[in-house]
Amino acid sequence: MADIIQLLPDHVANQIAAGEVVQRPASVVKELLENAIDAGATTIKLIVKDAGKTLIQVIDNGKGMSATDARLSFERHATSKIRNAEDLFQLNTKGFRGEALASIAAIAHVELKTKQEDDELGTCIEIEGSEVKSQDVVVTPKGTSLAVKNLFFNIPARRNFLKSNAVELRHVIDEFHRVALAHPSITFSMFHNGSETFNLPESNYRQRIVNIFGTKTNEKLVPVEEATEVLTISGFVGKPEFAKKSRNEQFFFVNNRFIKSAYLNHAINSAFEGLLKDGAQPSYFLNLTVNPQTIDINIHPTKTEIKFDDEHTLYAILRSAVKHSLGQFNIAPVLDFERDANLDTPYNYQQKSAPSVEVDSSFNPFKDEVVTSKLSSSASSFSTSPSFKKDRGTSWESLYVGLESKGNQSASNFNEVTFESEPETASIFENENEVEQKQTTYQLNNKFIISTIKSGMLVIDQHKAHQRVLYEEYLQNITVKEGVSQQLLFPLELHFSKQEIKLIQQLQEDLEATGFVFTHVKDEIVVITGVPVNVPESEVSIILEQLISDVENEVPDSHFSAADLLAKSMAKSLAIKTGQTLTNTEQEHLVNRLFACKEPSVSPTNKTTFITMTVDELEKKFM
Repeated sequence: MADIIQLLPDHVANQIAAGEVVQRPASVVKELLENAIDAGATTIKLIVKDAGKTLIQVIDNGKGMSATDARLSFERHATSKIRNAEDLFQLNTKGFRGEALASIAAIAHVELKTKQEDDELGTCIEIEGSEVKSQDVVVTPKGTSLAVKNLFFNIPARRNFLKSNAVELRHVIDEFHRVALAHPSITFSMFHNGSETFNLPESNYRQRIVNIFGTKTNEKLVPVEEATEVLTISGFVGKPEFAKKSRNEQFFFVNNRFIKSAYLNHAINSAFEGLLKDGAQPSYFLNLTVNPQTIDINIHPTKTEIKFDDEHTLYAILRSAVKHSLGQFNIAPVLDFERDANLDTPYNYQQKSAPSVEVDSSFNPFKDEVVTSKLSSSASSFSTSPSFKKDRGTSWESLYVGLESKGNQSASNFNEVTFESEPETASIFENENEVEQKQTTYQLNNKFIISTIKSGMLVIDQHKAHQRVLYEEYLQNITVKEGVSQQLLFPLELHFSKQEIKLIQQLQEDLEATGFVFTHVKDEIVVITGVPVNVPESEVSIILEQLISDVENEVPDSHFSAADLLAKSMAKSLAIKTGQTLTNTEQEHLVNRLFACKEPSVSPTNKTTFITMTVDELEKKFM
């Protein structure tokens, strides 16, 4: 039998490896930015076109490469970071496997320009699909410029799996944020389609956070500092009152490398226990420094997951450090067993006597007497003191003089007295007794509405049912663009990050169709002067945060309908919550509105809104 196993060609092996390393344009951005940081760059520029599908270019002022190193950098497993397997547990750099550039060059057109500081001329290499097209000497500044064009040009299937430009750009910006936050001492800038998106100068960690997420972020941050033999923690957590529904502001960095860890995230949530609203997510920007020998960062191709030797100890230290910071800055309640008794009251009454009050216990207002006012010692020097003589005619008995004779004269006419009465009009609503007799809905546990029907009964989930009602109502308003707005007495000013402002700008037209009125949407500020009818002013910020969270978490593709998502998000935010008590009229109104919908049986998220139980099914329960 003939042999069937054979070695794959290098370009095929590189394309397979690229499937693990390069998932989308954001993966290329991450690898190139980390290479620039490893090269010792102090200024890094990222240039992106069409969300990275057409061009991704990273320009740095690092140490550059020689002509030989530039050529070898595109070979698989060619690296300057490690020499043997033991070096994997003493890593202080970003890239180390030598797979990134080889994988990128296998699926794109790559142009590399690099020059070392001592060299007069640099090197330019052009590669297409792992094949070196040219290598020339070129005049270029110190550092490296690497341009990746036409990503997935030779793998159309992978290119078809990419999402819309808006979604892919969001992933690119996320990777840019992660690298920029980990290195505040490096100057970063980003350009998309020729316009500057971010310009982050060299700064400290707090300023870097504010430069990325907006100036309003500064007042939300609580510093966290802890140093132990096992772990050193530095960074910030957000105040509980500013917590959002999205996880966009959650960053863990281990030895300046961004990671994802559900276990450590649980430690933060545990520290915030009792301080957050339902569904709210804490914000944190924490740098963890550990011994490189105690972690393994080679367990995932994208290197976003790390294995720790002693996770339980890290969990306890992280939880206690965050909890201590929240208590230290009077954000979490603390028990103070060293209370100073002198601080119980703001004033010291120990040396002062209480004012005395003199009362004349013999005073009788119904007795004829001369009432003499008691003057103070300063007024007692006057020769005469005023006296007030009560007139007998003004006593209380005089109020009833003459009533007896008048009463006798009118007593005989009482049988002729007539009373005015309001004209009888038909009541709009039935009497209460009649309503009780005709009541057809009942509320169970403030969650379900029980309604009787001819064949049995309905059990309706009030929250999901109201979502369906509001969803169809808002969707119709957006489609017809006839949303009714109520004007606010005072404009409402809300603050968001630059990325969130861009999302609101994309949805602004649809939001205005539902009844929102915007007068300013830029520069991290949104000013609202009108809201849809029945939307409380206090709910506006919650609605917009929920909307932003839904847009980011659902990651819609090119077929995504902004109107549909907006209607779903607003319905979810404003629907009657579980636990809310409804009157009989409100219950019947909700049932009637539900069955007037086009799809009353499911909620906007395709959850069941009601179930039916027939009489036969109920009878079987008792058999």
